[in-house]
Amino acid sequence: MGATIKISIVITNPDSLNHLWDYRNKHIDAISKLNYILVHQLMSYLNASKEIIIQKTWGYKNQTTGLYSGMAGDLQTGVANLGGTPLFFTTDRIDIIDYIAATTPTYMKFIFKAPPLTYVTNVFTLPFAASVWHYCFVMVAVVVIFVYLVVLWEWKEVKFRKTISGKRGDTLRPNIFDVIMMEIGAITQQGSDVEPQSIAGRIIFIFTLTTLMFLYTSYSANIVALLQSTTDSIKTLDDLLHSRIKLGVEDIVYAHYYFENAVDPTRRAIYEQKVAPKGQKPSFMKAEEGIRRVQEGFFAFHIELNTGYKIISDVFQEGEKCGLKEIEYVNLIEPWLATEKKSPYKEVMKIGMRKIHETGIQNREIRRVYTRKPQCHTRGSNFGSVGLIDCYSAFLIFGIGIGLGVLLFVLEFIAKEYFLRKIHTEN
Repeated sequence: MGATIKISIVITNPDSLNHLWDYRNKHIDAISKLNYILVHQLMSYLNASKEIIIQKTWGYKNQTTGLYSGMAGDLQTGVANLGGTPLFFTTDRIDIIDYIAATTPTYMKFIFKAPPLTYVTNVFTLPFAASVWHYCFVMVAVVVIFVYLVVLWEWKEVKFRKTISGKRGDTLRPNIFDVIMMEIGAITQQGSDVEPQSIAGRIIFIFTLTTLMFLYTSYSANIVALLQSTTDSIKTLDDLLHSRIKLGVEDIVYAHYYFENAVDPTRRAIYEQKVAPKGQKPSFMKAEEGIRRVQEGFFAFHIELNTGYKIISDVFQEGEKCGLKEIEYVNLIEPWLATEKKSPYKEVMKIGMRKIHETGIQNREIRRVYTRKPQCHTRGSNFGSVGLIDCYSAFLIFGIGIGLGVLLFVLEFIAKEYFLRKIHTEN
């Protein structure tokens, strides 16, 4: 009969008060805007008037007084009859409010782009199976032995010795290190400045080059695909904790509460080690900044999914929408609308919200306000440049080679000086 129902709603952005009906900036305070419309429908069904009370927070318990702040506090003290913005189920809230209906498919998760395969493994060993690598090493060892035996036989031939003595500088000597260097030149497709001179030696050398050419072609074709591949190795919070991905959290009231009060060891470690390390500024930031850093890569951002999806749809290129991954941090069911404890309106409100759900009004408003996960339509055309981390192993080999070269140079220099001094002393 037109009775006034006092409704407490949560608004985190003051500008949202200007867009509760017009579906603009839907990703900002989406849960409040959606439920404001649903509550309006409920009041129409009940033939009631509404009085809106604005709060900045859902409400959390003061351990000293036992009273709640925000919207939960309004319901606890009787200032409001209905909470117009849904709340998550928590054990402590059950004692002060009654939940009546689930209205919003709201979830909070870490969103990140699946990291490249090079981020977790050395892709330069992946093109071949372990058995192929083993057979390659065996083949190279067999070739080295046979070439060495052929060259040794060549140098023992008297006629051949007379032919090459002092005249053929491109002849391979019977030295195991020279034979190995010849094989390394063949493996790296660089060739060799010396080679066997006999027919048997040349046959071995030609077939070695041919075999390695096919292996090289297969390896190169596979490595290109692997450098563009992503990994699914990060699937749990524990994986996220021990990965090198940096973390950020949307700067919103409930995110602070759930991260700062985490009890589970893994969740607590994520907060203390990656979100708010001691002595550093906590990684709470605006949604736009967090999604931008996700776009740049190697960053996971904790955000309400509707907000994250809306920004991703607006700023990501089509190819960048592929490979998005999600990991849940706050393990809670969907938020529910709530009334004050033992409210006389509780049952009739539950029936009204059920009718709104059954008639499709709730589903229509969810589709209009909430943004679905962006679909990947151009996975085949997605191409990323190879970065330093992708070439880490190659540069590591280069560094090791330079280090060994310098070390051998120093050892040779020391040995030379030692023998020169020894000769000088003896003379």
